[in-house]
Amino acid sequence: MIKNLIFDFGDVFINLDKQAIYKALKFYQSKHKDFPLHLMIASQRYEVGELSTEKFVQNFVDNFHLLSNDEFITIWNSILLDFPTHRMTFLKYLKDSENYRLFLLSNTNELHISWIKENWGSTLYTDFKNQFEQFYLSHEIGMRKPNADIYEFVLNENKLKAQETLFIDDTSENTKAAQKLGIQVWNINPEREDVSELLNRKEFNR
Repeated sequence: MIKNLIFDFGDVFINLDKQAIYKALKFYQSKHKDFPLHLMIASQRYEVGELSTEKFVQNFVDNFHLLSNDEFITIWNSILLDFPTHRMTFLKYLKDSENYRLFLLSNTNELHISWIKENWGSTLYTDFKNQFEQFYLSHEIGMRKPNADIYEFVLNENKLKAQETLFIDDTSENTKAAQKLGIQVWNINPEREDVSELLNRKEFNR
């Protein structure tokens, strides 16, 4: 029986354009060069809070000389799209039902969360955050998916049984890692599935 629900954020609740950043930065790259590996590494370090926002932005601006700090930040946040209201309605329904413990577990960074807070407004963001028992962001806890330690941390800190826990994420690498620990998973396809369909899945109809 499912008692605990752990949700990803991007492409589960908020819609994403995952290619937006890459496409925009490729415009500044010579067509003969690959996207720099050291910037991919910098992005992962920023995602776990190992780089400050200032140093992270400077890494990219130094590499793409035609970019200003503000131009890069605009590009960096272009991945973030809309938050459909029906998903918030569904989340509140889950919370009000008191049938499940709800958690959010997201690979994210300070710039993206700052944009969400500003774009959504403090009332909506706080309301969203308050639907969850714990709200785990990778840059705040210093861990990221798909590393096993982040799932073990959530299970152990909240005394969750893996077999009673369902993890919803749009990235197969992340769900496969969770599954290895005995966690049930839904590798959601944002192009044809919606988190609001969750309770119609077989895990809830056994």
